[in-house]
Amino acid sequence: MGTPHLTSQEMPPLVVRRNEVEVLGAGPNTISRLADVPATGGSLSATRTTSGKGQDGAAPHYHRASAETFFVLGGVLQVLIGVEIVTAQEGDLLFVPPRTVHAFGAAPGFGVDLLIAFTLGVERFGYFRLLDRVRNGDAEPGGVLKGKGEPLFREGSATTLDLLDTTTFTTGAVVLTYRPVTATS
Repeated sequence: MGTPHLTSQEMPPLVVRRNEVEVLGAGPNTISRLADVPATGGSLSATRTTSGKGQDGAAPHYHRASAETFFVLGGVLQVLIGVEIVTAQEGDLLFVPPRTVHAFGAAPGFGVDLLIAFTLGVERFGYFRLLDRVRNGDAEPGGVLKGKGEPLFREGSATTLDLLDTTTFTTGAVVLTYRPVTATS
């Protein structure tokens, strides 16, 4: 049996070598570009993301057409899904369907190392590069980050949230800005 030939509309297999990966950030907080939409024909985008102890990863948001899958390579991840916080540890996989509100970050006292994959792919690396330039003081935050305030995942954090605002990005992601509502005894 021979290897089938590709038609002009099929994508060739993709191999990404460790030494070819673009890494943004520094220290315990990095995003490594593994595969983006142009390289996969829109089928997949994937990053390896590391966050230091208790660091937030993304504000509450959803993706209109893409599912997001988290695979924990090391450490402890907390993911807000709706108003529920799910904790995942090394070896755990979490699948978030399209249009499901979610946010994520390293658990308090823990760092996390993640493989994050989007199916259908979401072209995000331009956005990540802009965030890196903002972090380095080479660009103004402007409207890039809304609702930046206290960490989403902190000891005793509220699990009830009020929606304050939404922002739609060209990537198709919709970021939701929430305000935690503390329970009264």
